[in-house]
Amino acid sequence: MTASADEGFSWNVAGLLGEDPGASREYDVAGVELPLDDALALAEPIAGRVRLRRTNRGILVDADLAATLEAACSRCLRPALIPVNIHIEEEFLPALDLATGKPLPSDAEPEVARLTDHHEVELAPLVRDELLLAEPIAVLCRPDCPGLCPECGLALDDGVHDHPSDEIDPRLEALRGFTPREE
Repeated sequence: MTASADEGFSWNVAGLLGEDPGASREYDVAGVELPLDDALALAEPIAGRVRLRRTNRGILVDADLAATLEAACSRCLRPALIPVNIHIEEEFLPALDLATGKPLPSDAEPEVARLTDHHEVELAPLVRDELLLAEPIAVLCRPDCPGLCPECGLALDDGVHDHPSDEIDPRLEALRGFTPREE
Protein backbone atom coordinates (compact mmCIF):
# COMPACT_ATOMS: atom_id res chain seq x y z
CA MET A 1 0.00 0.00 0.00
CA THR A 2 1.10 3.59 -0.58
CA ALA A 3 0.71 6.61 1.69
CA SER A 4 0.14 9.76 -0.32
CA ALA A 5 0.33 13.44 0.56
CA ASP A 6 -3.39 13.40 1.43
CA GLU A 7 -2.95 10.65 4.03
CA GLY A 8 0.33 11.92 5.43
CA PHE A 9 1.95 9.79 8.07
CA SER A 10 -1.12 8.27 9.71
CA TRP A 11 -2.26 4.64 9.59
CA ASN A 12 -5.18 2.97 11.32
CA VAL A 13 -3.88 -0.14 13.07
CA ALA A 14 -7.04 -1.43 14.78
CA GLY A 15 -6.99 -4.54 12.57
CA LEU A 16 -3.31 -5.15 13.23
CA LEU A 17 -3.86 -4.81 17.00
CA GLY A 18 -6.40 -7.63 16.76
CA GLU A 19 -3.84 -9.99 15.22
CA ASP A 20 -1.16 -12.10 16.90
CA PRO A 21 2.27 -10.65 17.69
CA GLY A 22 4.54 -10.80 14.64
CA ALA A 23 1.86 -9.78 12.13
CA SER A 24 2.97 -6.88 9.95
CA ARG A 25 1.93 -4.41 7.28
CA GLU A 26 4.20 -2.49 4.88
CA TYR A 27 3.46 0.84 3.24
CA ASP A 28 5.25 2.84 0.57
CA VAL A 29 5.39 6.56 1.28
CA ALA A 30 5.44 8.97 -1.65
CA GLY A 31 4.73 12.66 -2.12
CA VAL A 32 4.27 13.52 1.55
CA GLU A 33 4.89 17.17 2.53
CA LEU A 34 5.49 18.35 6.10
CA PRO A 35 5.87 21.94 7.28
CA LEU A 36 9.19 22.28 9.14
CA ASP A 37 10.20 25.76 10.33
CA ASP A 38 11.01 29.23 8.97
CA ALA A 39 14.67 28.52 8.17
CA LEU A 40 14.18 25.04 6.71
CA ALA A 41 11.79 23.60 4.13
CA LEU A 42 11.36 20.49 2.06
CA ALA A 43 12.72 20.86 -1.47
CA GLU A 44 11.16 17.54 -2.51
CA PRO A 45 8.40 15.47 -0.91
CA ILE A 46 9.28 12.67 1.49
CA ALA A 47 9.47 9.13 0.10
CA GLY A 48 10.33 5.76 1.58
CA ARG A 49 8.92 2.69 3.26
CA VAL A 50 7.16 2.11 6.60
CA ARG A 51 6.70 -1.27 8.24
CA LEU A 52 4.23 -1.73 11.10
CA ARG A 53 4.61 -4.88 13.23
CA ARG A 54 2.38 -6.14 16.01
CA THR A 55 4.25 -6.68 19.29
CA ASN A 56 2.93 -8.19 22.52
CA ARG A 57 2.39 -4.60 23.78
CA GLY A 58 1.50 -2.51 20.73
CA ILE A 59 2.84 -1.58 17.28
CA LEU A 60 6.52 -1.35 16.32
CA VAL A 61 7.12 1.20 13.55
CA ASP A 62 10.23 0.77 11.39
CA ALA A 63 10.59 3.52 8.76
CA ASP A 64 13.29 4.35 6.21
CA LEU A 65 12.59 7.71 4.60
CA ALA A 66 14.41 10.06 2.24
CA ALA A 67 13.91 13.77 1.67
CA THR A 68 15.73 16.82 0.37
CA LEU A 69 15.82 19.87 2.60
CA GLU A 70 16.30 23.44 1.42
CA ALA A 71 18.02 26.05 3.57
CA ALA A 72 20.19 29.13 3.12
CA CYS A 73 23.95 28.58 2.80
CA SER A 74 25.67 29.83 5.93
CA ARG A 75 28.45 31.48 3.89
CA CYS A 76 26.79 33.05 0.84
CA LEU A 77 23.06 32.87 1.72
CA ARG A 78 22.15 31.13 -1.55
CA PRO A 79 19.65 28.26 -1.40
CA ALA A 80 21.32 24.96 -0.54
CA LEU A 81 19.87 21.47 -1.06
CA ILE A 82 20.58 18.85 1.61
CA PRO A 83 19.72 15.20 0.85
CA VAL A 84 18.65 13.42 4.04
CA ASN A 85 17.96 9.78 4.88
CA ILE A 86 16.29 9.06 8.20
CA HIS A 87 15.49 5.86 10.05
CA ILE A 88 12.79 5.65 12.70
CA GLU A 89 12.21 2.70 15.01
CA GLU A 90 9.60 3.38 17.66
CA GLU A 91 7.04 1.32 19.55
CA PHE A 92 3.56 2.82 19.88
CA LEU A 93 1.35 1.60 22.71
CA PRO A 94 -2.46 1.73 22.62
CA ALA A 95 -4.14 4.61 24.44
CA LEU A 96 -7.50 2.78 24.56
CA ASP A 97 -8.39 -0.86 25.10
CA LEU A 98 -9.39 -2.29 21.72
CA ALA A 99 -12.28 -4.38 23.12
CA THR A 100 -13.78 -2.00 25.69
CA GLY A 101 -12.71 1.44 24.47
CA LYS A 102 -11.62 2.41 27.99
CA PRO A 103 -8.40 4.43 28.47
CA LEU A 104 -5.32 2.41 29.34
CA PRO A 105 -2.99 3.65 32.11
CA SER A 106 0.05 5.54 30.85
CA ASP A 107 1.57 6.49 34.20
CA ALA A 108 4.24 3.74 34.14
CA GLU A 109 5.71 4.90 30.80
CA PRO A 110 4.76 8.54 30.17
CA GLU A 111 7.42 9.13 27.46
CA VAL A 112 6.36 6.19 25.27
CA ALA A 113 4.58 7.07 22.02
CA ARG A 114 0.87 6.32 22.05
CA LEU A 115 -1.66 5.49 19.36
CA THR A 116 -4.47 8.01 18.91
CA ASP A 117 -7.94 7.42 20.34
CA HIS A 118 -8.89 6.05 16.90
CA HIS A 119 -6.07 3.44 17.00
CA GLU A 120 -3.91 5.32 14.51
CA VAL A 121 -0.13 5.62 14.32
CA GLU A 122 0.71 9.32 13.87
CA LEU A 123 4.26 9.36 12.54
CA ALA A 124 4.40 13.02 11.37
CA PRO A 125 5.77 14.49 14.66
CA LEU A 126 8.59 11.92 14.76
CA VAL A 127 9.47 12.47 11.08
CA ARG A 128 9.48 16.27 11.58
CA ASP A 129 11.80 15.94 14.60
CA GLU A 130 14.18 13.63 12.71
CA LEU A 131 14.32 15.99 9.73
CA LEU A 132 15.08 18.96 11.96
CA LEU A 133 17.83 16.98 13.70
CA ALA A 134 19.29 15.93 10.32
CA GLU A 135 19.93 19.55 9.30
CA PRO A 136 23.67 20.27 9.37
CA ILE A 137 24.96 22.85 11.83
CA ALA A 138 26.51 24.92 9.03
CA VAL A 139 24.58 24.50 5.77
CA LEU A 140 26.79 24.97 2.70
CA CYS A 141 25.69 25.22 -0.92
CA ARG A 142 28.97 23.49 -1.83
CA PRO A 143 32.05 22.53 0.21
CA ASP A 144 34.28 25.23 -1.34
CA CYS A 145 31.79 28.10 -1.06
CA PRO A 146 33.90 31.29 -0.67
CA GLY A 147 31.16 33.29 1.06
CA LEU A 148 30.41 37.01 0.79
CA CYS A 149 32.72 39.96 0.14
CA PRO A 150 33.20 41.92 3.37
CA GLU A 151 33.24 45.18 1.39
CA CYS A 152 30.20 45.01 -0.89
CA GLY A 153 28.31 41.97 0.40
CA LEU A 154 28.16 40.19 -2.97
CA ALA A 155 29.16 36.56 -3.36
CA LEU A 156 32.93 36.30 -3.79
CA ASP A 157 32.56 34.01 -6.82
CA ASP A 158 30.33 36.55 -8.65
CA GLY A 159 32.78 38.44 -10.83
CA VAL A 160 35.58 40.82 -9.88
CA HIS A 161 35.55 42.56 -6.53
CA ASP A 162 37.74 45.59 -7.16
CA HIS A 163 37.17 47.95 -4.28
CA PRO A 164 39.09 51.19 -3.77
CA SER A 165 41.72 50.77 -1.09
CA ASP A 166 41.04 52.61 2.09
CA GLU A 167 43.46 55.13 3.40
CA ILE A 168 45.87 53.47 5.73
CA ASP A 169 47.63 54.87 8.74
CA PRO A 170 50.59 56.94 7.48
CA ARG A 171 52.89 55.07 9.86
CA LEU A 172 52.10 51.82 7.99
CA GLU A 173 52.38 53.30 4.46
CA ALA A 174 55.80 51.67 3.98
CA LEU A 175 54.19 48.24 4.28
CA ARG A 176 51.74 48.79 1.40
CA GLY A 177 54.06 47.23 -1.20
CA PHE A 178 55.44 44.51 1.11
CA THR A 179 55.30 40.94 -0.18
CA PRO A 180 56.88 38.12 1.82
CA ARG A 181 59.64 36.11 0.16
CA GLU A 182 58.90 32.49 -0.50
CA GLU A 183 61.59 30.09 0.69
